[in-house]
Amino acid sequence: MRRRLSQLELALAAEVSTRHLSCLETGRAAPSREMVLRLARRLDVPLRERNHLLTAAGFAPMFAARRLDDPAMAAARSVVERVLRAHEPFPALAVDRHWNVVVQNRAVALLLEGVDPALLAPPVNALRVALDPRGMAPRIVNFAAWRAHLLGRLGQQIAASDDDALRALADELAALGIDGDGTSAHGEHGAAPSEPALVVPLVLATRLGTLSFISTTTVFGTPVDITLAELALESFFPADAATAAALQAAFASPTAAC
Repeated sequence: MRRRLSQLELALAAEVSTRHLSCLETGRAAPSREMVLRLARRLDVPLRERNHLLTAAGFAPMFAARRLDDPAMAAARSVVERVLRAHEPFPALAVDRHWNVVVQNRAVALLLEGVDPALLAPPVNALRVALDPRGMAPRIVNFAAWRAHLLGRLGQQIAASDDDALRALADELAALGIDGDGTSAHGEHGAAPSEPALVVPLVLATRLGTLSFISTTTVFGTPVDITLAELALESFFPADAATAAALQAAFASPTAAC
C-alpha cells in the first residue's frame, strides 16, 4: 500500500505468479530466503526492515549495522571524511536516518554560531538545530520556506519508512518556530518570491553577512551495511558569488572560527 503497487504489479516486478504471492501474503505458503529478499528489493524496503522480514520468515538477519568508527568501516569512513574535507570552505555534514549528526566538516561551525549549547549536546539533531528558536531559526532569513522544505523532506521519509521516531520528530518540529498567525520566529511570513526559484536556498544571517546556500544530498550507491544505507551527506554550496567569497576569505584567515 505504501508503494502504491497492486498485487499484480508486485508479482510482475518480482517475476512470481499472483497466486504464489497471494499465498505468501495470507500465510498459506512460506517464502524462501531468496523470495523474501526479492520482494524486499522490489518494494524498496530499507535494509534494517529487510532484517526484520528475514527474521519473521525464520531466517537469520543478513545486513550488519556497524558504527562508522568500526575498523571494518575504515574504507567507508575515509570516503565520508574525504568528501566532507574536500567540500571546505563550504559546510557539509553526514547524518543518520533520524537526522542525527554523525560527522561534520570545520565550516559547519559558522552555521552553528549562536546556537544554544543544549542543542549541541550529543546526539545533535540537524533538523532540531535548524528549526528550534534556540537554534538557527532566528537567523534564517527565509525561515518559513526553509522550514516547509525540511518538513516536506521529513514527511517523504516517514511515508517511505513508517518510522515512529521520525514521526515523533516531525510532530515535535511542527510545533516549533511558527506562531499562531503563521509568522516565523523573526517575523517573516514566507511570502512567495518575486521571481521563480530553481531550488529552495538556505539564507542565513551570519557574522560574515547574509549568506545563501544551495543544499545537495549524497548517499552511498550500493550499501550492504545498514549504517551506510542510512547515512546521508548534506552539502551546502554557495548560491551566489558573495557567499563563496565570504567563506573563502574567512576560511583562509588564521583566526577564522571555522
